[in-house]
Amino acid sequence: MPGMETQDVKSAAQQLVDSLPDDATWDDVMYRVYVRQAIDAGRQDAVEGRLVDVAEVRRQFGLME
Repeated sequence: MPGMETQDVKSAAQQLVDSLPDDATWDDVMYRVYVRQAIDAGRQDAVEGRLVDVAEVRRQFGLME
């Protein structure tokens, strides 16, 4: 998350790498980092109130409720 302490990021990155299988590729690493960053960004959006109700998204995209 924005504002996350450097040590927290380093620790999270180490845990991420440690959780990979022994035959992991650089693409595997990059994908996991991307997913983690996307989740953290979404959580920060929620904390800061940047949310859109599902019904509103459906309406904007012309989807049925």
